[in-house]
Amino acid sequence: MTSTASVAAATNTVIPSDSNSKLRIRSFTGLKSSQSLALSKSLRAFPAPYSSRTTTSLVRAVSTPVKPETEPKRSKVEIIKEQSNYIRYPLNEELLTDAPNINESATQIIKFHGSYQQYNRDERGAKSYSFMLRTKNPCGKVSNQLYLTMDDLADQFGIGTLRLTTRQTFQLHGVLKKDLKTVMSSIIRSMGSTLGACGDLNRNVLAPPAPLVRKDYLFAQETAENIAALLTPQSGFYYDMWVDGEQIMTAEAPEVVRARNDNSHGTNFPDSPEPIYGTQFLPRKFKIAVTVPTDNSVDILTNDIGVVVVSDEKGEPQGFNIFVGGGMGRTHRVETTFPRLGEPLGYVPKEDILYAVKAIVVTQREHGRRDDRKYGRMKYLISSWGIEKFRNVVEQYYGKKFEPFRELPEWEFKSYLGWHEQGDGALFCGLHVDSGRIAGKMKKTLREIIEKYNLNVRITANQNIILCDIRKAWKRPITTTLAQAGLLLPRYVDPLNITAMACPALPLCPLAITEAERGIPDILKRVRAVFDKVGLKYNESVAIRVTGCPNGCARPYMAELGLVGDGPNSYQIWLGGTPNQMSLARSFMNKVKVQELEKVFEPLFYHWKHKRQTKDESFGDFTNRMGFEKLQELVEKWEGPEKAPSRYNLKPFADKETYEALDDLAKLQNKTAHQLAIEVIRNFVAAQQNGKCI
Repeated sequence: MTSTASVAAATNTVIPSDSNSKLRIRSFTGLKSSQSLALSKSLRAFPAPYSSRTTTSLVRAVSTPVKPETEPKRSKVEIIKEQSNYIRYPLNEELLTDAPNINESATQIIKFHGSYQQYNRDERGAKSYSFMLRTKNPCGKVSNQLYLTMDDLADQFGIGTLRLTTRQTFQLHGVLKKDLKTVMSSIIRSMGSTLGACGDLNRNVLAPPAPLVRKDYLFAQETAENIAALLTPQSGFYYDMWVDGEQIMTAEAPEVVRARNDNSHGTNFPDSPEPIYGTQFLPRKFKIAVTVPTDNSVDILTNDIGVVVVSDEKGEPQGFNIFVGGGMGRTHRVETTFPRLGEPLGYVPKEDILYAVKAIVVTQREHGRRDDRKYGRMKYLISSWGIEKFRNVVEQYYGKKFEPFRELPEWEFKSYLGWHEQGDGALFCGLHVDSGRIAGKMKKTLREIIEKYNLNVRITANQNIILCDIRKAWKRPITTTLAQAGLLLPRYVDPLNITAMACPALPLCPLAITEAERGIPDILKRVRAVFDKVGLKYNESVAIRVTGCPNGCARPYMAELGLVGDGPNSYQIWLGGTPNQMSLARSFMNKVKVQELEKVFEPLFYHWKHKRQTKDESFGDFTNRMGFEKLQELVEKWEGPEKAPSRYNLKPFADKETYEALDDLAKLQNKTAHQLAIEVIRNFVAAQQNGKCI
């Protein structure tokens, strides 16, 4: 796609080509909201990048009649959404059939209900269909009742495991079609939900999971919950499908209702069951995170919208900084797709945050591309328009100007593992879970503790779990029980594992190209072995993330070392992320076979140890400073670590013949002649000291 064509499609404009005056058809934008037609006219004043003027038609110098505008191109999914009766059809019919699966249209619709159809790709022959269910838990909050329900459902209807996701939710795999309604209704009646956990709408809203009793943390979590409520579908399709129309909901905050109903700036579809989403919903998935300054436990810049609480000197929240335009997904060998970091949009007072978020969502709804789903995320709209034009358009839906971005302190990644004070006299305990997979003895033990002590839990964006509201008297017995099940305090967990993440990938994900969750344990062990070989200390670490495809569910493009599946048993290697997850990695090497990873790891880690500027220079900072051209050279010329000089000047070989004979023996044992000689001498000395003769 040319840059001009890309801009034209993303901005929904008609741009005359310099070389050939072809009509550029603007992208489909769905049912127009109130005042949006008038607004679109005013937006024509904004010049499109790479063109001198944006026009709505080409002037014809002949007396032929103007043909009616061609119907805008739109993807197949857009048509399915439009014909679905607000996300009901044909799923409602497909669920009634005896087939173990649902048809293609229904697979698109069920995503909005929080489910994907899958099959086991390890099995040959007829496909064994099942469904993955994903919950929606703003801030990662999970009540005691919901956790116990999910634990039961995993055993009764799933594959016996629970999976914690990188967006603070549960995934339940292996549910059969005939059991979907039972499982869904059980989640709903336990005050949980899967509504909007997948599909072209706002997904789960992230926030720091720590149950800290602090004004800024509590305000961030409350805001995340309000944003989630604001952008929850309203047409009732979810409850119609799974609990026969029964509405099982808690009361919404009045400010959420006011913000949703407000149409003073033409954001809403009047008299529609979906005032914000309309019949088409959004062009693609939409992700939001809320946090407080310094706390980047949520990968804030990877979201479509990143919201940061700004407080005064007394710690009272005053408003929010807003980032926009982040997103991880890309497509291999399509350079016009890319991961992108969010950038500053502006500051809003705290009472305006819901209106500002709604304005951003509506801008994406009206102007995001609907013709090609590869380019449907908001990051492509902003990349094409530029942040200034995007800000101007959002301000028309917001009704105000954004204030200047407030200065923020340095960010840091916070895992919240181990024991901590909540601030209300209780404790919380963060537990590391490899790749978020709760299974076996760990699953049984967590259930026992959560049930016995009536604990609520939180899920982190790093696939870990936090036990909340623990009395101090319970700390010792809980610690003992956890240790017996292998749930260790962070000081006993390999530092490489602490920050590592992987997506599920094979065998159930239909998009996976290679292994991720099943492959990462061996990869981490091999990285540790390389660390030992090149002399890196145990407490030194690198943030490693592995995904089975380029969609980036485990956010590998923020890792210091990202492995992205690009073929069977093959990875694309990304370098350059930083420990605080505020820098974007870049593609370093393609098609590295899994069995040859050490050929890349060894030279990189060896030179990091020996050429870093300071002891504290992270691996990500080192790779960025060195530059990829130099790193490529180091990898290509690598012949192994330089042999350190002998500590003692011992020369055991008197003649060449003896050396060569010893060298031949050493090679048989995969040792050097010097190593074997020292070993023989050491054994001889030890035998003499013990009164033995050899």
